[in-house]
Amino acid sequence: LSVSFFDQFMSTTYLGIPLIALALIFPSILYPTQTNRWLNNRLLTLQNAFINRFTHQLLLPLNVGGHKWAALLASLMLFLISLNMLGLLPYTFTPTAQLSLNLGFAVPLWLATLIIGMRNQPNHALGHLLPEGTPNLLIPMLIVIETISLFIRPLALGVRLTANLTAGHLLIQLISTAVFVLLPLMPSVAILTATVLVLLTLLEVAVAMIQAYVFVLLLTLYLQENI
Repeated sequence: LSVSFFDQFMSTTYLGIPLIALALIFPSILYPTQTNRWLNNRLLTLQNAFINRFTHQLLLPLNVGGHKWAALLASLMLFLISLNMLGLLPYTFTPTAQLSLNLGFAVPLWLATLIIGMRNQPNHALGHLLPEGTPNLLIPMLIVIETISLFIRPLALGVRLTANLTAGHLLIQLISTAVFVLLPLMPSVAILTATVLVLLTLLEVAVAMIQAYVFVLLLTLYLQENI
């Protein structure tokens, strides 16, 4: 039974087509595309207002050079939110529960911010490895620690997103299994457990949105350090 709980995170195939490929393509179908009309419909207007507000809040601390990342970060935010939310539906697959996919997003974007910092202001970028006023005896140790923490950043980005989604899905499945087991034995306890399951599902919806925002927000902070 314990093995079946983790089967939901396996990338299955149907008619020879990997479902992870369909799951990655599906979010692009949900959002309305821009039109050539003078006035947009309500859904497109709400979408544009959300993107503009989110982009303004996210890029407010950055200077003008960082605004070039607006389209990339906004697209990544919408993509991650869509994948996380769609993964909460029954009989669906959650691509962002795979560590390899999350690292595929985290490592290139983190490396791009690091390369920008080393190219534009190498002294300032290397200065983060050694805070000012450090005692001489601690300088070698501190440089090693800061270097390790620098290279752990993309791993932390991917593991944070994967761990939160995986834990939430496992907890939902465990509680739902308990509801089915307790229903014929103790109906009152099963109803109480089902109420907890509904509240947990609402919490997971919030976690799905918050984790996508945190992922993009941390990338913005890494970008802010290097521009």
